[in-house]
Amino acid sequence: MTDQPIRHILSLSGGKDSAALAIYMRDRVLDMEYIFHDTDKELPETYDYLSRLEAVLGKRITKTTADQSFDHWLTVFGGMIPSNHRRWCTKMLKLKPFEKYVGESPVINYVAIRADEKREGYISHKPNITTVYPFRDDGLVKADILRILEESGIGLPRYTEWGRTRSGCFFCFYQQKIEWVRLKEKYPDKFEEAKTYEYATNKGEGDPFYWCGDEPLVELERPERMEEIKQKWLEREEKRKKNGKKRKLINILGDGDEDEGDTGGCLICQL
Repeated sequence: MTDQPIRHILSLSGGKDSAALAIYMRDRVLDMEYIFHDTDKELPETYDYLSRLEAVLGKRITKTTADQSFDHWLTVFGGMIPSNHRRWCTKMLKLKPFEKYVGESPVINYVAIRADEKREGYISHKPNITTVYPFRDDGLVKADILRILEESGIGLPRYTEWGRTRSGCFFCFYQQKIEWVRLKEKYPDKFEEAKTYEYATNKGEGDPFYWCGDEPLVELERPERMEEIKQKWLEREEKRKKNGKKRKLINILGDGDEDEGDTGGCLICQL
């Protein structure tokens, strides 16, 4: 294995951090391989962002797909939609395709965790993969990432324009409730598809499973409930301003809402 050339691979999520890392590394590692693991459940804005990123990089982004679809794995896992405790979607649709793409040759895997983040990224147990964190090693924080994106001309992903804060599947369970409301308003067809998965999951006996905790989407989409969620979100923002925690719009759109406990997420999907 030591006689084989070392490959350099950077996985893109369709989010701002991995895009910024790709731009940051563009002139530092000329033979970098940029890849995106397509779940077939992504937002249109994610594909648009990747296309614009290809123009900035001057290089093609390789798109991989899992051997089996989300629907196949949903059946395999007994019809249980993914949740924070059942993240089979990340494993089967992101991590497995990544390891298949890597193969057995020695690889350096570039992960976009920033110096101001405490979380850890995916660490492969495969002995041929070495993971590195350029932003963390070079002391780059969120403001640096936003500057890289602005100076490159690519900016933030366009899903942030209608209030989505993360990349990943349109029905990702890490969404805040306000984001489900925005999904309903922006892409009612995708909201209906997410509802269909809930229906299929809960048609049998046993405890029901919902995308957003204990509230089914059929309840969340009631007009009075949607207005209530919007109002609560506005009240939190007002409270934040009064407490001197006013944030710039780019910060509001660029991150999750800690008030809703939104501190998690699958790094390979949303970094």
